[in-house]
Amino acid sequence: MTDRITIVALGDSTTAGTPAYRSPIESPPSGSGDEQSQYAYWLMRAHPEWDVRNRGVNGERTDHLLARFDRDVLSAAPEVVVVIGGVNDIYQGRTANEVERTLGALYQSARAARVKVLAGTIIPFNTATPEQNRRMHEVNGWILARPDQDANLATVDTRAAVASPDAPDRLIGSPDDLHPSVDGYRRMAEAIRSSLERLLL
Repeated sequence: MTDRITIVALGDSTTAGTPAYRSPIESPPSGSGDEQSQYAYWLMRAHPEWDVRNRGVNGERTDHLLARFDRDVLSAAPEVVVVIGGVNDIYQGRTANEVERTLGALYQSARAARVKVLAGTIIPFNTATPEQNRRMHEVNGWILARPDQDANLATVDTRAAVASPDAPDRLIGSPDDLHPSVDGYRRMAEAIRSSLERLLL
């Protein structure tokens, strides 16, 4: 019998599985909707020994994620927390520096608790303005540089995983121009899976 490995997926709508799925936090106790519309589903399908807890909430900013970190991450005592956040901060007009400071505090909270971090980049949404895309790219560049300064952290370019090859600031598929399709969540999971496998070695 393979031991179960607990992984917490912490984030906003693109962790929750919006629009086709509501996470267990949004729709207790077990979530509701098309379970394939969440990257956690595809990770557990690839690795049945992984217990990936979907702790995504539609509409949340990074400060919301930080406020519930102890409740939703540390209480599960996971080996790894996957953190993908910042798109709602950018959408609501926050600066890249503000997002980076809050994400940095999240990463530090995990490090202090001896929980490894897999940090994902902010994925695109089709209605983003050039200025919103500029700030998202700035934050993502900062995220992707984190492993040079934090041995507890690895990164995954989730934006690249779901971006259209012909238009990298747009989703390859979306039911609402804001969130990935089921295939997009599967693509996210594939990228995350490879990074998690390396992190858990």
